[in-house]
Amino acid sequence: MQVKKILEITKGILVTGDENLECENFSKDTRTIQKGDIYIGIKGEKFDGSLFWKQALDNGASAVIIENIKITNEEKEKYSNKTIIEVKDTLGALYEIAKYKRSLYDIPVIAITGSVGKTSTKDIIASVVSTKYKTLKTEGNNNNNIGLPLTILKLKDHEALVIEMGMNHFGEISLLTNIARPTLAVITNIGTSHIGNLGSRENILKAKLEILEGMKVPKIIINNDNDLLHNWYEENKKNIEIHTCGIKNESELMAKQIQLNEENSEFIAVSASDKIMLRVPVGGEHFVYNSLCATEVGKLLGLSNEQIVDGISKFELSKKRMDIIKLDNGAIMINDSYNASYESMKASLEFLKTHTGKRKIAVLGDMLELGEYSKELHAKVGEEVSKRDIDILICTGENSKYIIKEAEKNEKIKIFFMNSNEQIVEKLSQELKDGDIVLVKASNGMKFYEICKKTIDFFAKS
Repeated sequence: MQVKKILEITKGILVTGDENLECENFSKDTRTIQKGDIYIGIKGEKFDGSLFWKQALDNGASAVIIENIKITNEEKEKYSNKTIIEVKDTLGALYEIAKYKRSLYDIPVIAITGSVGKTSTKDIIASVVSTKYKTLKTEGNNNNNIGLPLTILKLKDHEALVIEMGMNHFGEISLLTNIARPTLAVITNIGTSHIGNLGSRENILKAKLEILEGMKVPKIIINNDNDLLHNWYEENKKNIEIHTCGIKNESELMAKQIQLNEENSEFIAVSASDKIMLRVPVGGEHFVYNSLCATEVGKLLGLSNEQIVDGISKFELSKKRMDIIKLDNGAIMINDSYNASYESMKASLEFLKTHTGKRKIAVLGDMLELGEYSKELHAKVGEEVSKRDIDILICTGENSKYIIKEAEKNEKIKIFFMNSNEQIVEKLSQELKDGDIVLVKASNGMKFYEICKKTIDFFAKS
């Protein structure tokens, strides 16, 4: 799009520059900006990106979009060969530019949300869709009100878009879906993530269902084994096009003859019309559910069974999510440090239990944004630890004491509470032996990825 189009849709003012300038690549970070990029100075809680407009231009940006900045005549003269656009609100401008960019594309747009498994489901769906279409997907977990529109602005000659939508309050997915305008939605499950903000699982369901607001014709795939999604399906199946996947409840697409292995899983995806033998290159039952969603997406987009099989077999997880690493001393580390909820903790502990290892070690920290439910849900994690064959439990964090209290009921488990991540690294450096397997998991705010990195570095130097 040209600068004059941006001026039109954002009601912006051209301070200086060329209104016919073609705008292709957008950036909000002066540190990674490339020559010719359009810099958007986003105002956040901690800093105002508009203040860095000169750095953006000096680093190669051809244009900047800023708000509430007084530019002197000397600055206009200095940057007369650049383009400066002033808008009332840069964040609002980002939304409008992304909406316009989305309107230019008549392509499948698959939007994924859910309490757990959004990113891995997005990755596996994108892997399947890309066997037929040139596909753009959300990188990492850039699933918020800044990451989603910036992802849309990366659309070029793509034939499909797979996008992730996150939220922790009402109204957030409503905003995202009205920017992305999905043609197909996927809800992985309704759990307890952010329950402290939303008050109940029922409210979490309402917030996730906002995804339908941006769709011309609602079409959605759900995990039919999730209790709240199943009930919602039964109440709404006559009014909305809902496609169901499941293992337990009777569904449109079901996983049968499941074989869960340490590093992969195999099952038959059974529908009314055919059966597909699938092999998932990651262990764990939750990835069977993710693969069912991806298979259903493939079917609805007209992919062949061969394309679906190929896409699932080749998908790769985003980092920090069930990232399995062989340490130099022979131990295995599962880096699942990106985020945590009761449901994802339970799934990861089940995976740890079924994995071969001389000793099973769980390094667990606080789950955040649980509010008044925090004590209850941390205690439930402790119950999951106590009934599995976990040899050693290492915890840190204010709420992890509730995990420990329940886990202590199993006297076979050796339990350690540490005051810091550094102490955990020290404990692991002393404790981990050849053949051990250790799970590292907590909410991202606990910075458990530092534990993983420092432990890996320690054994690399040993």
